[in-house]
Amino acid sequence: MRRNRRNNNRRVVKEDQHKINSKIRAEEVRLVGDNVEIGVYPTRKALAIADEQGLDLVEISPNANPPVCKVMDYKKFLYEQKKREKALKAKATKVVVKEIRFGPNTDDHDYEFKKKHAEKFLKDGAKLKAFVFFKGRSIVFKEQGQILLLRLAQDLEEFGKVEQMPKLEGKRMIMFIAPKKAK
Repeated sequence: MRRNRRNNNRRVVKEDQHKINSKIRAEEVRLVGDNVEIGVYPTRKALAIADEQGLDLVEISPNANPPVCKVMDYKKFLYEQKKREKALKAKATKVVVKEIRFGPNTDDHDYEFKKKHAEKFLKDGAKLKAFVFFKGRSIVFKEQGQILLLRLAQDLEEFGKVEQMPKLEGKRMIMFIAPKKAK
């Protein structure tokens, strides 16, 4: 059976988030901007003032009465806005979560080995998700798993603080440790 496919991959025309120049439909506007006498003008006069300066008339606040328009270079405004957003995005910190898995009967050597890795993760500034995975009937050793995670929390006390105490979720007992801030 043949499926009727429509042309769903049409090019999407991106609409400007502000009305500019001739797209402003209000009768009169409140004009603001550099080198402009602030006041209420008919839209045609405001457009003439913007055109005189070689700039655009941009509707900033369409819900005001009358709408507020600013005389500015719209492309430059958009460029600076994108630049600001990019700078904010770069400053935002990304939280990395590293996982360490134990069994309820993890041996001392294995525990020490995994503890060293946990220390390294916390020193690097990543959050730590330590969990004990219970296979089959090993779920009867819940207490051993909790003791193991609490021991880990105690051993890593100088590198991080416990964000969430050990909690049983299905076949896993999970604990989160956040790194301490470097001074």
